[in-house]
Amino acid sequence: MTATAHVGVTGLAVMGRNLARNLARNGYTVAVHNRTPARTNALVEQFGDEGTFVPADSAKELVASLQRPRRLIIMVQAGDPTDAVIDELAPLLDPGDVLVDGGNAHFTDTRRREAALRARGIHFAGVGISGGEEGALHGPSIMSGGSKEAYQLLSPLLDDIAATAPDGARTVAHLGPDGAGHFVKMVHNGIEYADMQLITEAYHLLRHTAGYEPSQIAEIFRTWNTGRLNSYLIEVTAEVLAHTDPSTGLPFVDIVADRAGQKGTGRWTVQTALDLGTPVSGIAQAVFARSLSSQDTLREAGRTLLGPTRRVLGSQDAARFADQVEQALYAAKVVSYDQGFHQIRTASDTYQWDVDLATVAALWRAGCIIRADFLDRIRDAYTAEPRLTSLLRDPHFAEEIGQAQWAWRAVAATAARDGVPAPGMSAALAHFDTLRTERLPAALIQGQRDYFGAHTYQRTDQDGSFHTDWAGDRTEHRTR
Repeated sequence: MTATAHVGVTGLAVMGRNLARNLARNGYTVAVHNRTPARTNALVEQFGDEGTFVPADSAKELVASLQRPRRLIIMVQAGDPTDAVIDELAPLLDPGDVLVDGGNAHFTDTRRREAALRARGIHFAGVGISGGEEGALHGPSIMSGGSKEAYQLLSPLLDDIAATAPDGARTVAHLGPDGAGHFVKMVHNGIEYADMQLITEAYHLLRHTAGYEPSQIAEIFRTWNTGRLNSYLIEVTAEVLAHTDPSTGLPFVDIVADRAGQKGTGRWTVQTALDLGTPVSGIAQAVFARSLSSQDTLREAGRTLLGPTRRVLGSQDAARFADQVEQALYAAKVVSYDQGFHQIRTASDTYQWDVDLATVAALWRAGCIIRADFLDRIRDAYTAEPRLTSLLRDPHFAEEIGQAQWAWRAVAATAARDGVPAPGMSAALAHFDTLRTERLPAALIQGQRDYFGAHTYQRTDQDGSFHTDWAGDRTEHRTR
């Protein structure tokens, strides 16, 4: 087979197919391959007029069709299927070729794969691609990891297929070596979980406390989308709430089973945060809320539990409450993003990736699911102070959150009073208050740990570690 293709794509499910079409639409000759040839043939038959595709029936044909140095993108299920494809392709590649994993791989797998292929002289790039099937086709946000040499070979084509931010910048960048790109993509998805949870809590409060119908809430969300909450997820939420089920005439949201699915990246974000010791309570609550929504037996058993009688506000009070919910939603969203950026910073320091947080914020302004206007201000905050400890310390965000906090507290209190679950908003508020508290009860936890396990503690007036002899003289301390 003549080597005519500029890039190859293997794995032609929805994301892989649309990414291949995006590349072809931008003038690249794309070699396409799938484990089942029917998908390859279907792609060429349906979309062959969009560009030049070179179908390959086998991995050997796929590699043979690529110009050197070869650039080959894997778009298959994370885990063992990705390893199987790599094991099949790697022996066919030459030193200097670039193998790209464009799926939602766990960053530790990417680090392992990159090291193994580097030893064979093959570049391996873990590239996070966000935006779903529409983004893959029309322009995603692209978070690339791997060596600088690999990115130099990939940069032209990635730049051509990426989304364009409002200022004209392409949403693609090299974020660091080995697993940096997939780690940032993982945290993006974790923030997405938190963002969606907070938005649905706002809907729930507006419906069950303010008494608004879904169509009315859709209009409220459309109004919010003209202000500081402007984002893709707010826009989508308004569309979903405004939709009427054609077969029943009921609001669409009322005929959907209230069990939320998940594919694992949110769970990975929380698990990794625990390993790194970084607090991501907003993301964690979102993950647990989805898990609980699917626990049918547990929920059925809990429906008879006593709780407060919900009251519905009058029209004037409902309007005031809606304004408070907007402020609470905004404040909680900022906290969730802040937790995600802090997790990226911690991982970057741990793995020596040198991820630039301003660049991350810039990448998320278009193409991805969490794209939002306020990411411009997040980018500006990290540009002005690259080692900013917390977004909540940025003067602009500090002022906004300070002004919103009383409404935020009122909403959390109202949710508790009325028995409306708002775990995301409440967790974000607890995180905010934890940060601003001078003395935490963790001191008592250390006392408890020392009492039953001799785990020692540190003092505020002396250096070193100490242990109290609790069975004897309770005033005796010793340095350990």
